[in-house]
Amino acid sequence: GGRGRAGGRARTRGSVSEASKEIAVVFPGQGCQRPGMGEDLCRNYREARETFEEASEALGIDVRALCFGQDLRLDLTEFAQPAILTVEIALYRVLVRQHGLSAQWFAGHSLGEYAALVAAGCAGLAEALVLVRERGRLMQEAVPAGRGGMTAVVAPGVASAFPEQALEGLAVDLANVNSPDQVVISGLKPDLERAGERLRAELGRVRLVPLRVSAPFHCRLMEPAARGLEPLLAQGTTQWQCERAARVAANVSGGFHTGQARALARALTEQITAPVRWLDNMHALLARAGRIVEVGPGRPLSGFFKALGHPIEAVIDAPSARAFRP
Repeated sequence: GGRGRAGGRARTRGSVSEASKEIAVVFPGQGCQRPGMGEDLCRNYREARETFEEASEALGIDVRALCFGQDLRLDLTEFAQPAILTVEIALYRVLVRQHGLSAQWFAGHSLGEYAALVAAGCAGLAEALVLVRERGRLMQEAVPAGRGGMTAVVAPGVASAFPEQALEGLAVDLANVNSPDQVVISGLKPDLERAGERLRAELGRVRLVPLRVSAPFHCRLMEPAARGLEPLLAQGTTQWQCERAARVAANVSGGFHTGQARALARALTEQITAPVRWLDNMHALLARAGRIVEVGPGRPLSGFFKALGHPIEAVIDAPSARAFRP
């Protein structure tokens, strides 16, 4: 699986391009959490148990209890974000240390970008966990519960021909560009309804799917969260190995991070209110890696790659980790 054409060169014996040998790992964001995530991993792998212990220590809460039980906190952004990050890094460490994964490129969708930075050796797990819990708390507080939402807009070619005018005068922004046929809009609920009506009129054939999220991420309503996180990111990134971020795709630009601390802090601050340019991130990865592996408790990104005509592999639990071949 997952070894499509790389850099436009077919994989034929004797002329395998260098890029086609390289591996990219991609990490999903919020919405992929599920009760019981990481449990079989901890039963089977010491690396996973140690990662969960490290997370519990950093956060001062029992992350295993949060992930393994029927914990209602898992639906709250403030807890979901560090929980997902913990599971993703546990899975990644198991693949690297037990199953021979060696990745050269990294990316993540929204919250997943933090997992990518940890996996790339740019940020430490403990610092990233504290940051994403605060990120989640600030995002949750930016808009009163139930007032905002997000809606997936599914229509042929919508990514390249999104009618921006449909959002004019509304507290709604383009939040994600996920695949050629799927974007997500985010904003106040009554305005989302109105935007939906306008999009139906503009696009004709369109499916509108409300997302199960607790806040309207990646839009102007998240401005207070961006302001709150900005000083923490500015301070935190000074301690990171920022040059390693050059191997991590940036949601905000669609390309790769520059590897400078100030630019990284700015990109992660802007990421809170700006659209996730995932379609561009996928193209950037496919130009560099011949094999892509999704690592996380679910596999939403695999669907986006498939929509591009590039099926990828996914490792979501202990059985799929054991099945991984380097």
